[in-house]
Order: sequence, then structure tokens, then C-alpha cells
Amino acid sequence: MIIHLKETVNTELAAQLAKQAQAQYFIREGQTILITSSSNKELPDFLREYTAEHFAMASDIQLASRTYQPATREVTINPGTSPAVATVEQAVKIGGSTNNTLMITGPCSIESWEQIVTCADMLKELGITTLRAGCFKPRTSPYSFQGLGMEGLKMLAQIREEYGFNIITEVRDATHVEAVIEHADIVQIGAKAMYDHGILRTCGEARKPVLLKRHFGATLQELVQAAEFVLSGGNEQVMLCERGIRTFETKTRFTLDLCGVSYLKEHINLPIILDTSHAMGYAYGVPDLTRACVAMGVDGLLIESHPNPKVAKSDAAQQLNLDEFRSLYRSVQSVAEAVGRKVV
Repeated sequence: MIIHLKETVNTELAAQLAKQAQAQYFIREGQTILITSSSNKELPDFLREYTAEHFAMASDIQLASRTYQPATREVTINPGTSPAVATVEQAVKIGGSTNNTLMITGPCSIESWEQIVTCADMLKELGITTLRAGCFKPRTSPYSFQGLGMEGLKMLAQIREEYGFNIITEVRDATHVEAVIEHADIVQIGAKAMYDHGILRTCGEARKPVLLKRHFGATLQELVQAAEFVLSGGNEQVMLCERGIRTFETKTRFTLDLCGVSYLKEHINLPIILDTSHAMGYAYGVPDLTRACVAMGVDGLLIESHPNPKVAKSDAAQQLNLDEFRSLYRSVQSVAEAVGRKVV
């Protein structure tokens, strides 16, 4: 159940009521919102005099449900900090009343200054606003490249200063979540970290956009309930990312669940980003899959691109080279226009 307390309820009383109701709570524009288990269908008597309105929910998909908030939430991606860069419009909005489809691209991992500058030059050339690159890599093998860590994060911060891009990078575990929140414009919670409550809770306390990726073994219910951890902490700047689930098929890396995307569009009020690189696992299939995603009218795309994928230290097979990405980027414009979207 979601309970909106009257605006006359002060902070101290609100905290007491939340404790008595065993509720999560946060304050939005002076109003306290309590969230209890969806199994609670009746408003407790002790809350009646303090309640402005309440919503009984069918499941623990609550704040993210269109039953509670019918319109897709608008997410504002924080602008880069360099006002001297006039070639990039840093501030971007998706969801809400916009028809924007956000294009995010860059390498799987930041590997060197030369590599990331080459990628940044391409984004600047195309007018793309948002650069992705991993610094903390949650690899399956302990012997694989684990990322440059804080060194890479500082390089990304420098790229933002020089180019004015928005930066998205991944949190691997709770040990560095605060550093990523500090340096990035979008915090990516990767598929393997979707269940990490320490990361989810910390991101809930932040007020920075969060991209939450679906674990390859997670149901849609589990994905959205993970998002509820962030939302119930008061951070309403949350985007969901479908990046493929594990099925019986072995010829692709994962299976991109576009049926699931249709469900999310119909029932969930969070913007939806599609990661076709991880889903396909092979560069040859990424362009076609991406165009199909654009045709669904999604809110964003996450595409891996690299100056020379053959020497990439992670996910080499699925990354597009820069000419391949340029071709893809040009091709999605007409698809987006056909469904009333604008690639930003």
C-alpha cells in the first residue's frame, strides 16, 4: 500500500507513523509517502486522520506501477560540468511527455586515455550526449580484465570536463558505489549486481539517475521489485534496462526479451533502455536488433563501440567498431522518425 500523508504532517510525526506502520518512507516536495507491503489492503485506523490519499496495490510492484502513476516518469540526466563545450547539449530528458530515445555508446571497458578519447571524438562528431565505459568490471572469471577502477573513473570525469558528455558507468559492488555516484551522471547497476541490496539502498539515498539492468535469470517481477528498493529510498530517477535473459538457445549470448519490454511499457511507469550488445553477444547482429528495438518506441539504447574491438580487453566479440556504429546510428534515425521518436 502507498500512503500519502497530509502536508501538515511534520517530519518527526511522519517518522513515528512510518515506524508504527512498519513502512518505508520518503519525502517528496514536502509530502511524506509511506510504502508498506502490498498485502495490506486496508488503511490502519491510526493513520486515517493523517492520510491525504492511499492506494492498495496488487503486488509489491507499487511505486513503479502505472496503477499508481499512469504516466512514464521523466528522468533528467545531469549535464556535464564544462560550460565551455558548445558542441554538445548535455542536459537530456527521457520519459514523461518527451518522445526522446537516448543513445548511449562507448566501450565495454575504459582501457586507456587514447582509446577513450578516440571514442569521445566520435560521439562529439555525431552529436551524441552520453558516453558509457566500465571501470569496475564484474567478470565471470577472476583471471579476466577487471577494469581500471578509480583510475578509469577519474579519466571519465576528465572526459566529461573536456567534452561536456554525460557519463554512465557501472557499480560492481558496494565498496565503490559512492565513488561512482560522485563521478558519474548515471549510475549503472549491472545485471550481476541487480540483487545487491547495499547498492540498491545507497542509490535510493542518492538523487542521481540510475540505470538498473535485468539479471539474466530474473523475472520481470524481480527486476521491478529491485527498482522499488531505489524508488522507496526517495530516488525517483530510475530507468530499467533489458539486456537479454538466459534461455535454452546457444547460438546467441542471451535472448532479448522484447515480449517483456511490451509488458514493461504497458504496466510499469519507468523509462526502458535496451542493451542489444549484451543480448546478441556478436557484433554482426547488433544493428538489426537495435533497429527492432527503436521500432518499439523505447526510451533509450545502450550500444558498445570500440576503436578496435579485436584487441578489446572485455566483450570483444559484441562491440561495434566506430565505422559500424556510425552506420548504425544513421540507420536508426529514420526508424525512430517513423514511430514518432527522436534519437538524442
